[in-house]
Amino acid sequence: MISSSSLTITWHCPDIEEERWEFFNHPAKQEWYRSHDITWERIAANFNGGTLVPYPRAASIGDIPVALSYYSYTDYQTYLARAKRGYRKSYTQLEDALQISGSLALKAPIVLCSGGEGLLFSGYRRLCLGWNYGMVPYVWLVHL
Repeated sequence: MISSSSLTITWHCPDIEEERWEFFNHPAKQEWYRSHDITWERIAANFNGGTLVPYPRAASIGDIPVALSYYSYTDYQTYLARAKRGYRKSYTQLEDALQISGSLALKAPIVLCSGGEGLLFSGYRRLCLGWNYGMVPYVWLVHL
């Protein structure tokens, strides 16, 4: 799927194995996993059945509320623009690459969905890149 403005991002299916840290180590997400009875095995088993879907800047994808998506520009300023240097630096590198080349191919952010509720599992910087450049990014939506 392609999101476009004067710049373009082509979104493709991410590799779930590259995102293991998000499940086992991200402290803010552990409660969501517990409350939805999510295991790594369940994510891995359902991952290939996901689909690329557009995610306009909002608190939800259609009627699915997405926890931890931090969609507002104020959220972006709090969680990314003013984040620790290492976290912010990788976003800046993406931004520079997009500006220099005019086009990027990126792994889509991942949104998990269970019980009618979603969680931004990974890819916040990539999501912000699209939103901040006026694009509608695509996410890999996985129903569990």
